[in-house]
Amino acid sequence: MDSIVRSTSVLIPAYNAGTSLEELVNRLRRSVGDMQIIVVDDGSIDNTTEIAHVVGATVLRHDGNRGKGAALQTGFDFLKKQADIEFVLTVDADLQHQPEDIHKFFSTQQQTGADIVIGWRERAGTKMPVHRILSNTLTSMFMSLKTGMKIKDSQCGFRLIRKRVLENIQLESRGYEAETELLIKAARLKFKIEFVPVHTVYGSEKSYMTHWATTMNFIKVILRKYS
Repeated sequence: MDSIVRSTSVLIPAYNAGTSLEELVNRLRRSVGDMQIIVVDDGSIDNTTEIAHVVGATVLRHDGNRGKGAALQTGFDFLKKQADIEFVLTVDADLQHQPEDIHKFFSTQQQTGADIVIGWRERAGTKMPVHRILSNTLTSMFMSLKTGMKIKDSQCGFRLIRKRVLENIQLESRGYEAETELLIKAARLKFKIEFVPVHTVYGSEKSYMTHWATTMNFIKVILRKYS
């Protein structure tokens, strides 16, 4: 497993994440050691960039807020140029994702040879907001129908992605729905997708995902025909 850890970079899309970023990076390093960490500051108006520099991350910054999909693509474009990187681990900046779960992604990839490993968040019996339960259930169901494979969680941003996937996919969506778009395109290209159960914290985190407007964007992406 050491080899996959050494060939993985962490990508954190961040917007006004100054209060959570330092803890996130410290816990990441306690979990997996001194990996390369890339923070894409998506036009924050707080001290996100300053905190990212303090904790030793490489910082890419948008002049204005472009959306999570745009932040991910900026990070992907940067990492695709690095010859020693084979995998990218994407983690949200708001501490919903638990860095202590990272080894599950590496283990699943090693056991299955997956090109993408996605965190699968438990919905029933958790503190996941009702609107997110409904949104994720609905979009995961539609995604399963569209791709012909069982999609357990179409929206989770906690993912381990092989670099060759990113070399073959360019995101068109700029918001949260970009992660669903990536799954659709990866499935069409026959990349192997696996899921791993992860813990997710709800309550104190600050999310910028809106309710039904965002859900409609997810559905539009699912219905879109890609060339």
